[in-house]
Amino acid sequence: MKLLVINGPNINFLGIREKGVYGTRNYDDLLHMIAEKGQSENCTIEVFQSNHEGAIIDRIQDSYFDGTEGIVINPGAYTHYSYAIRDALASITVPKVEIHISNIMEREEFRRVSVTAPACDKQIYGKGLDGYLMAIDHILALYP
Repeated sequence: MKLLVINGPNINFLGIREKGVYGTRNYDDLLHMIAEKGQSENCTIEVFQSNHEGAIIDRIQDSYFDGTEGIVINPGAYTHYSYAIRDALASITVPKVEIHISNIMEREEFRRVSVTAPACDKQIYGKGLDGYLMAIDHILALYP
């Protein structure tokens, strides 16, 4: 099984930015946690991070051709306004889960709207970094 985890803007600044919202674990902690999950589930999990909308779209499109069987995406702020990322996600038929570290429904009004979630099969928010593992589990459960 080959999965892709995509992280959008500022996710690479985990442990640096807004620790009261996103926690104190850093991006390397997240990468390590995902790598361990891949090993324990005997699957390949690639992690891609970019602060650039076009690069995220390119990686989603590339997944169509590279054998990716599921996508976990944290679009960051692009969640709320990137119809281009939404359209790229909608064009890929593999299972997709949108993840948010914080509880977006308890934050600013603009964060409660996701234009990308309708192109995904599931949305997970407010579970911290463990939300990534939950998203991976959701996709793996679809492939018994």
